[in-house]
Amino acid sequence: MRVAVFFLTCAALQAQHLSNIRQLTSGGQNAEAYWSPDGRKLVFQSTREKLGCDQIFVMNADGSDQRMVSTGKGRTTCGYFLPDSKHIVYASTHEGGEACPPAADRSKGYVWAVYPSYDIFVTDESGRQHKKLTDAVGYDAEATVNFKTKRIVYTSMASGDLELWTMKIDGSGKKQITSGKGYDGGAVYSRDGKKVVWRANHPEPGPKMQRYVDLLKESLTEPMKMELMVANADGSNAKKLTDFGCASFAPTFTPDGKKILFASNKHNCDGRKFELFLINVDGSGVEQVTDFGGFASFPEFSPDGKTLVFASDKGAKSRYEFNIFVADWK
Repeated sequence: MRVAVFFLTCAALQAQHLSNIRQLTSGGQNAEAYWSPDGRKLVFQSTREKLGCDQIFVMNADGSDQRMVSTGKGRTTCGYFLPDSKHIVYASTHEGGEACPPAADRSKGYVWAVYPSYDIFVTDESGRQHKKLTDAVGYDAEATVNFKTKRIVYTSMASGDLELWTMKIDGSGKKQITSGKGYDGGAVYSRDGKKVVWRANHPEPGPKMQRYVDLLKESLTEPMKMELMVANADGSNAKKLTDFGCASFAPTFTPDGKKILFASNKHNCDGRKFELFLINVDGSGVEQVTDFGGFASFPEFSPDGKTLVFASDKGAKSRYEFNIFVADWK
């Protein structure tokens, strides 16, 4: 009886917002799927088949016609459509070498690599045109686009620290919009282009800050203590949204701009189980959306606001399998 009640509770929790869940990919590691402005396609990153590390793929909104659009060289991350629905911005290390760069040194703990060979490129849907948008020394990645204002927000080491920058879709007009010591990244705009939300790790002065600095010298950073921040699009009036002491990331505004949907392990800060949560833009009213019992992250609403795309290990057949799902949103 207790088991039955548990499953009913989980189903009821998800039914408040999600229905008709459909799986679009099958096998491999698939993540960070984002919509084209016309809602007809998704761009995502995937390690599959003979690929040694992530490359950028596109597919139709129903999961059909999956094809690679990055070079197939180096490692890539964070693909996002431009406003014309025909071009894609993404980050890649391919100019630093054709092979996958070495994985992060986990003897340092659970760390992410922030490869200095990452730069941001634009390609068309055929994958034949690859224009470079950044050339600063060090890491340039994590780009997303506002379709209305036609600006890109991304993370860069151009200032010597991991800060948020913005630029026009042709790579011009670069501006730094954060300056606090520590990691700032994974940013997205609100639909009207007036706000930006992102994940941040700003350690306190002392040993924690020194560890951040020491890891960054080795092109590493720790992802398990991230809080959400929100600000005006120019970085002004920045406010901390969460204070869970956990890993909260992959935020996205709801279509009306009043709430933010994000992933967090807030129920177990040292655990690898992440669910989706909603929070008001003032930091109040935290509401759990999913209860899959595994990993759910990288949510984004379709242009018409009716469908949510996300990545999850729901129903995975192997330990490191992650797939792209869509669900009706209510």
